[in-house]
Amino acid sequence: FPLPFSLPFSLLFQVPCVPSSLNSEFCYVLRVPFQNGGGIVYAWQGSKASKHHFSLIEDVAKSLREEDFAFQVIPEGKEPENFFWVGLGGRADYPRDAGYMHMSRLFRCSNDKGFFSVSEKCADYCQDDLADDDVMILDSGKEVFVWVGSQASDVERKLGAKSAQVYSNYWLEQGGSKRALRLVHSAKEPLEFTSCFHGWAVRKKSKMP
Repeated sequence: FPLPFSLPFSLLFQVPCVPSSLNSEFCYVLRVPFQNGGGIVYAWQGSKASKHHFSLIEDVAKSLREEDFAFQVIPEGKEPENFFWVGLGGRADYPRDAGYMHMSRLFRCSNDKGFFSVSEKCADYCQDDLADDDVMILDSGKEVFVWVGSQASDVERKLGAKSAQVYSNYWLEQGGSKRALRLVHSAKEPLEFTSCFHGWAVRKKSKMP
């Protein structure tokens, strides 16, 4: 369960128990049950996470601790091999930066009203905003993704891609950094895309409006 920093309020949500879910700018709770009963609950503090958020995640971790569970606070870089990495499926690399949480933007491209339009979603957008009969544009700050729903029309696909190109060129003309365009299909989203959403559900079907 990570606690991110990007919004003016705190969010706690469950993520897959794999190393790639970790990020140095977040705090996490990892609950590892043992086969013969009992277990351990870890409160993990990313090296770039705030002390305030860590105090919150520590309280959450303690509340998830059962009577026969141990509790341990772990600063990033001090993880024990025995249970922490085993609980995540083995040691592996993970993101160290979450700047995209400050700058990511999501836009909906649709012609459901008889004309093509592009509208921005609110700052606290989520996976449920991805409508399977539309095209979405996601700006992560480094890349501009064109997400194509499986039932998006040919008009939405064509004009959505064109809109993403215009958007990328606009930021370049304004002195911003170059953003590469990247095509993404529904149910085949890469980690760079899903990381921009709070609590991405891997097996979640795309939403129909």
